[in-house]
Amino acid sequence: MNNLNFIFNRQSVRQYTGQKVEDEKMDQLLHVAMAAPSARKKDPWRFIVLQDGEKLAKLQEILPNGPFLTEAANAIVVLGDLNEAWDNSLIYMIQDCSAAVQNIMLAAAKLELGSCWLGVQPKEERIKGVSEFFNLPKNIIPIAVIALGYPACETIFKSRYNNNFVHYNRW
Repeated sequence: MNNLNFIFNRQSVRQYTGQKVEDEKMDQLLHVAMAAPSARKKDPWRFIVLQDGEKLAKLQEILPNGPFLTEAANAIVVLGDLNEAWDNSLIYMIQDCSAAVQNIMLAAAKLELGSCWLGVQPKEERIKGVSEFFNLPKNIIPIAVIALGYPACETIFKSRYNNNFVHYNRW
């Protein structure tokens, strides 16, 4: 599986060097995010790229699961436009945005960057905090924040494959 090792090397990184991610790499991550599958090709995802230490520090206060955001030096806030989601469905919007998050994180691993998915949706206090901080319109729903940066720790090849979870042609 050598061609797929970058997938196995992807892990949640919570220790970063503080070095900013180059604009070219951030641009690549946004391109792969928008290459994700989307119900009826509605592409309801929207993104806020954060590279400002003060804003990352404020976001760190809002998200109790992200005390390392300022170390990461970069983050992408993944938002969904409910008006653009297929059938105006929150569930489809979340699925579409989650596919974009996964693409970003896999591409980050390929680019030798660390990443960590910080859940916002469905925690009401996090949704409210992020929405107020960015002054989001009502139809724009924060889904997740992805911390991005150069890892201060080594990634370890791992597989969590479990044959007991796989069924063929029947349960």
